[in-house]
Amino acid sequence: MALRNRVVLPAMDMNLCEDGEIEQGDIDHFVARAQGGTGLIITGCCAVAYPLGCASTKEPGLSEDRFIPGLTALADAVHKAGSALCVQMTHHGKVARIDTVNDRPLLVPSTPKSTPDLSALADNTGDELRKMAAVTAGKQAEYHEATHEDLAWLTRCFAEAAGRVKAAGADAVEIHCAHGYVLGAFLSRADNRRTDEYGGSLENRARLACEVIRAVKAEVGDSLAILVRIAGREFGEADGLSTDEATRASALFEAAGADAIHVTGWGRNPFSNFTDGPLPNTVGAYTGLAAAVKKAVGIPVIAVGRVLPEVGEKVIADGTADFVAMGRQLLADPALVRKLEAGTPEQVRPCINCYVCVQENFWDDTPICAVNPALGNETLLPFTPVPARKHIVVVGAGPGGLEVARVATERGHRVTVLDKSDRLGGTLWFSTLTTPDNERLLNWLRSEIERLGIEVRLNTEATAESVAALAPDAVVIATGAVRGRPDVPGGDLPHVHTGDTLRALMTGSGDVSDQPLFLRTMGRLGKLSGITKSPRAIRAVTRKFLPMGKDVVVIGGSLVGLELAEFLAERGRRVTLLEDGAQLGLPMAMPRRWTAVRHAGEVGVTIHRQARVERITADTVEFRVGDETLTAPADMVVMASGVSAAAPLAQQLEDRVPEIHVVGDAADVAYIEGAIHSAWNVATAL
Repeated sequence: MALRNRVVLPAMDMNLCEDGEIEQGDIDHFVARAQGGTGLIITGCCAVAYPLGCASTKEPGLSEDRFIPGLTALADAVHKAGSALCVQMTHHGKVARIDTVNDRPLLVPSTPKSTPDLSALADNTGDELRKMAAVTAGKQAEYHEATHEDLAWLTRCFAEAAGRVKAAGADAVEIHCAHGYVLGAFLSRADNRRTDEYGGSLENRARLACEVIRAVKAEVGDSLAILVRIAGREFGEADGLSTDEATRASALFEAAGADAIHVTGWGRNPFSNFTDGPLPNTVGAYTGLAAAVKKAVGIPVIAVGRVLPEVGEKVIADGTADFVAMGRQLLADPALVRKLEAGTPEQVRPCINCYVCVQENFWDDTPICAVNPALGNETLLPFTPVPARKHIVVVGAGPGGLEVARVATERGHRVTVLDKSDRLGGTLWFSTLTTPDNERLLNWLRSEIERLGIEVRLNTEATAESVAALAPDAVVIATGAVRGRPDVPGGDLPHVHTGDTLRALMTGSGDVSDQPLFLRTMGRLGKLSGITKSPRAIRAVTRKFLPMGKDVVVIGGSLVGLELAEFLAERGRRVTLLEDGAQLGLPMAMPRRWTAVRHAGEVGVTIHRQARVERITADTVEFRVGDETLTAPADMVVMASGVSAAAPLAQQLEDRVPEIHVVGDAADVAYIEGAIHSAWNVATAL
């Protein structure tokens, strides 16, 4: 099988099928990535025994001939777009949620001996918990240990499924032997405690997967390439699959007839280490695992795991792997490969690693992307050119304002952006200090503004008079949320900061006249040296020197407060985090939230939930938890709650301009996802 390049779209479940049949939305999704230049397209999980062994009725089925027309249409469309198509074949085993819904026991090598730690769910809302429970209709799973007859049936299912893929005209199949699905469960000591020929030694535990590979090979011969996906390591349990076992198993798979090995990773408990795998938060997380497998086999190896373009180039150049899979990167920008081919990597819209996409899979919904509103509905692109060019004035150069400017300009409007700050980005700029992945989005937006030649006026206060004087046809208000001081005694003390005052202090911009002389001086020096213009420089310098006291209290444990508490604790501050609600990290996407809460505790943040602040003094914060009054030392207090949407300029402009829109946190506090999506909706309608 010849591919036009070494970039692979790995399997990601889009949940766009109807009763196992591929619909146009699924085809549009994969074709967009193929048209964008991706060499090999791998579908999401496709059920070899549909509906048995399914995690969703929205995943493609491979168990009946009625599924072939949809597969054929997909293969034809992907081929027409210039790419090859691989169909991933799966039986979900112990995570086959549809079996539980339909009162079928889950097919497993051995009955699980323990239940997963669910303590992280304490930070889930009631609505989230209800949606997760609804996927299995609130039913509890039961288990069936596979008999020899079951294994023979399962092997036939894989072989017959591959035959249907061949009939549909696809180019390859991928046998999923990872992520706790049934073949991966047989391979792992943590799941397989059998004493027959399918348990015990690695050779025995790999036996079922090898039998499946041989059966598929006998069914399709050389008409389809056979990929096998394996976890190069399982995280979270001592008996999970080790890298040594994965490399030895990969050699067995090659001997059985595999044509390539796709090396992933897996966190065994999604509620505690999902960000270890299968969607890692570390860049290039599994490249070392792929390198180990490559030493053990003579067939091509595919590396996956937050492979950014520059990481992929290095992996290929170093011989670590033969191909690289970019999943979330290609969700964010389907045209990634074309942009790299054109020599314009700065135009690639980046994934910001926010886990918004995968969160939807927890309740069987279609993934969305915080930075790409067209994900799941590719018909939104290309943009419709405007029938008549207008002059659009955008007030605010944060993510919402910059996205409005970008999309409106792409459609043909003339745009002027106004911002009172000395830099682009608004709160996005400040968020890059605690969340470095956001800097990629900021750099991309900045690059796009420059590429499109959009007029930007910084250090410009927008008033009703000054905006109206520009004679706009439409005005878009993207000034962000309003952040108030705590409404408690002592809330107006100079060491009590809102997000706005803290940003002014850290960046050397804005009014810090009420701050101690030392802090004002450090802000000026940082501004003069240029350090405060570089998020990366601030992150590095503050690890060695941070001009604030040792004891910090952060009031508010939502997304901003939790990340800020972690940032300060990593820099040697004794941080107390006070949240008046029961959950932390809202509205972070769940996997990221669970990891952030755990990590905050690991770096020493003292956390109090359902804590009501009663008084702030010069060196303490008094708060109440239940019937108990507590005190936390505080050289600095940061108010990370009390955020509200407001756009007073919109009211002031009424009857003075023809058209007014409000986007981003000024309309509804929903952070980056809300800013980008609301901006897109307005800009495509202007």
